[in-house]
Amino acid sequence: MSVQDPHPDAHPSPSREERLRLELEQLKEKRERILPHAETQLPPLVRPSRITVAALALMAAAGLAAAFVLGYLPRQKRLQQVLAESRSLGSALPVVNVVRSAAAPAEITLELPGSVQAITEAPVLARADGYLKRRTVDIGDRVSAGQVLAEIDAPELEQQVAQGRAALEQARAAQQQAAASLEQGRASLELARVTAERWSGLFLKGAVSRQENDQVQAQFRAQTASVQALERALAAAGRNVVAAEANLRRLESLQDYRIVRAPFAGIITLRNVDTGALISAGQTMLYRIAQVSALRVYINVPQTEAPDVRTGMPAQVSVTELPGHVFAGRIEHTSDALDPSSRTLLADVHVPNPGQKLMPGMYARVRLTVRRSHRPVLIPGDTVVLRSEGPMVAVVRNGRVHYQAISIARDDGHTMEVSAGLAPGELLAVNPGDAVKEGAAVEIRELPSRATGPSAEQPGSRPGRQER
Repeated sequence: MSVQDPHPDAHPSPSREERLRLELEQLKEKRERILPHAETQLPPLVRPSRITVAALALMAAAGLAAAFVLGYLPRQKRLQQVLAESRSLGSALPVVNVVRSAAAPAEITLELPGSVQAITEAPVLARADGYLKRRTVDIGDRVSAGQVLAEIDAPELEQQVAQGRAALEQARAAQQQAAASLEQGRASLELARVTAERWSGLFLKGAVSRQENDQVQAQFRAQTASVQALERALAAAGRNVVAAEANLRRLESLQDYRIVRAPFAGIITLRNVDTGALISAGQTMLYRIAQVSALRVYINVPQTEAPDVRTGMPAQVSVTELPGHVFAGRIEHTSDALDPSSRTLLADVHVPNPGQKLMPGMYARVRLTVRRSHRPVLIPGDTVVLRSEGPMVAVVRNGRVHYQAISIARDDGHTMEVSAGLAPGELLAVNPGDAVKEGAAVEIRELPSRATGPSAEQPGSRPGRQER
């Protein structure tokens, strides 16, 4: 390195050639100091041959060609296919899945909810006024017909019975008095008749005057009328005796009503009073009794099945609380009229209950096997379109779509029964979309029929052990 003069003004400045020469010498000195170390540490530089360079260039060209063939050409081919398919779809008809409608089964199993009630149930009321002296039964007790249920203490009724007996004796005495008066009147009538006949003979002989004869004849007629009045009085007295006897029997019957008895065999379902309670005749309900040896189940049959439900039709009754038990019954009565509010037919199913497993008030399910007189058309639920005009289906006829209005008679969630507007064997579009319009030409693809009749076995409705 060159050392600059601290006093530049003392010497003349070197020329450019000299500065360059000095720098070159300094660079050579540095090279000489570094070169021995570099020769020991760095490997010699080897240059590739021309063959190697040519091979590497050929391999790079082959890779580019393979990428072009495997990437670009298939992509172009797929693009051409997509364009061709889009052009074909633009000109092809829309494909619509269709199913055929079928006739519903002639015989179906109808399951309806029902309410179990006693075949006979009645409240037990008192016919006598008084206080409850004792009771002999409580709720849940089984009683027989005529069994004593309670006894009523009615002292006033006993006094009324005594009064009735006295009135009867009084009426009988009045009857006897009327009979005696009648006998006396008849005797007087006989005397008046004889006197009148005598005076009439004397008048004909001129022994008495006409005035005297007329007075005797008038007395005879008056006595006759008096006897008739006495006969009517006797009859009235007899009727009074009959009335007094009837009143006494009524009071004695009321006295018998102090003992309350069961009207029929059954079970006590309610007790409303206890010992010492005040009882009012015809108002206080003592017990409620129900006959449970046989029960009735009320069901409401829909209007669509009402014409085919008849009296005497067998029925199967089951309850959730008794799994596996099926109780056989039959329809005993129907109302023969639909309820205007629900459009259902009330039917009464009688079920024997020998083991008394069923209880009044239970919720039951009643299964009826109904044979239809008119078979509706059965269609899948996903073929129905709900519009403002009502339910409709897309019917495909001769490759054209036509929306047909229908009347749904029954809907079980999966299938529907159509009562009007459709015939069996029609091709119906499944889930018709926006492309399926009125009058549109479509290509159909028929699917297997998925409509199953309502008589198919439902989950949880396997028949259990039947009880009769």
